[in-house]
Amino acid sequence: MLFKGRHIDHLVYCVKDLEKAISFIEMKTGFKASIGGKHRGKGTKNALINLGEKCYLEILAIDGLNSEVSPPRWMGIDFIKEPKITRICLKSKNLRKDQHIIKQYNANLGEIDQGSRATVNGEILHWKMILPLANPEVDPIPFMVDWSESEMHPTENLPKQCKLIDLEFHGNQPNLHDCMNALFDEIEIIESCESKIIATIDGPKGIFKI
Repeated sequence: MLFKGRHIDHLVYCVKDLEKAISFIEMKTGFKASIGGKHRGKGTKNALINLGEKCYLEILAIDGLNSEVSPPRWMGIDFIKEPKITRICLKSKNLRKDQHIIKQYNANLGEIDQGSRATVNGEILHWKMILPLANPEVDPIPFMVDWSESEMHPTENLPKQCKLIDLEFHGNQPNLHDCMNALFDEIEIIESCESKIIATIDGPKGIFKI
């Protein structure tokens, strides 16, 4: 999805229980998420919903069978008390340029890494990305991914039944407006003491927000 001049790659919807979250999203949308896979080096597992235009909703949960990764794990997953969107990811054609922008907001952000995972069909996804931090719980500042070295995008084998309509960003951190305006075109940040990312999605059962 093209949003304010940038292509959204995916939204990270962190949950306590993956199976319950899949059922909840199916109840809301009329569409069941597809099991994605496991991030062995991060201690998480996911399910995906195709939102169109090579954009997807990632339902992310702790992989309880992975004892090798200690908390806090990435994406704010260890801090949530209820399901919520904690991060968004943008497509990037220049990770170094994006790294420079977000480091001006938070010097701890911006580490570039690469990873891979197998899909349930056996394909291997490869990516390079600017890593999100383990905290805070919700960070309106996006992280970025480059799929150029992957043979496919995670949405390519997923049926499309839903569409991302809009995103809202809430927060009041220092320099948040400056950083977001450097990434997007004239984006609105709703002033709030609590950071929130709210997505409006259109599915077979109509429009809903998470």
